[in-house]
Amino acid sequence: MIALLLALGSSLAYGCADFLGGVGARKAHVLRTVMIAAPASLVVELLLWPLLGASFSTAALGWGAASGVASAAAFVLLYRTLAIGPMNVLSPVTALVSAVLPVGVGLLQGEHLSAAGLVGLPLALAAVVLVSAGPGAGSARPSRTALLLAFGAGAAIALQLIFLHQAPADSGVAPLIIGRAVSSAITLTAAALLHRRLGPERPAYAISATAGALDSVANLLFLLAARSGNLAVVAVIVALYPATTVLLARGLLAEQIHRSQLLGLGTAAAAISLLTLT
Repeated sequence: MIALLLALGSSLAYGCADFLGGVGARKAHVLRTVMIAAPASLVVELLLWPLLGASFSTAALGWGAASGVASAAAFVLLYRTLAIGPMNVLSPVTALVSAVLPVGVGLLQGEHLSAAGLVGLPLALAAVVLVSAGPGAGSARPSRTALLLAFGAGAAIALQLIFLHQAPADSGVAPLIIGRAVSSAITLTAAALLHRRLGPERPAYAISATAGALDSVANLLFLLAARSGNLAVVAVIVALYPATTVLLARGLLAEQIHRSQLLGLGTAAAAISLLTLT
C-alpha cells in the first residue's frame, strides 16, 4: 500500500510538471523553459540530500548517469515526436511504451502478481492509452518516422525509470542527483549550441522552475515506490500521469475532456482499486 501511494504521488507530480512545462513552452521555446526547469530540479534534489542521504558508490554513479542520459534523450525524442505528428495518436504510443517496458523488466526479474493484479495491470495499461488520447485519435495517420520516434521516446522514458530502479537501495538520492546533473548538462549544452534558434521570448521563470521542482519530487517518489514495491505495478501507475494533466487542463484552461478520456479516468480508478489488492 505504501508503494502504491508513493506511485500515485509520483504520477500526480509528473502530471503537474508536464502541465506546467507545457504552459511554459507556450510562452517561449521549449529549450528556454528547460534551461530554467533543469537547474531548479537539481537544486531540489541537492536540498533533499541532507534529509534523505546519498551514497555515491560506483553503482549509484553509473545507474544515475545512465538515467540522466535516458532523461535527456526522452526530452529530445518526445518533443521531436509531437512536433512532426498528431499528438492524439503519438502521445498514447509514447505513454504505453514507457509503461510496458518497466512492467516486462519487473516480471522478468521475478516479480509476481496476484489474480487482482493480473486483471488490474492490463486495465491500467488500457487507461494509459485512453487518458492520453485526445479528440479524434486514430483519425490522422502518423508517418513511420513519427511512430519510430514515439517508440523511442517511450523507451527512453522507460529506461530512465528502469535505470533508477537498478541503483542500490541504500544509495539515497545519489542516483537522482547524478542523473539530473547529467541531463541538465546535456540540455544546457544543446541550448547553447542552438541559441540562435531559440527566439527572443523570455521563459516563464516561476512556471518553469515549479515544473522542474515537481519533476524532482516525481522522480523521488518513483524511486521510493520502486524500492518498496513491484516495479511492474509502480511503473504502470506512474504512467497514468496524463490523467492529472488532462484534469488540470480542464480546470485551469477550460479544455474539454473527451469521451475516451473520461472512460480512461474511470478505467484508471478501477485498475488502481484492483492493484491495491496485489
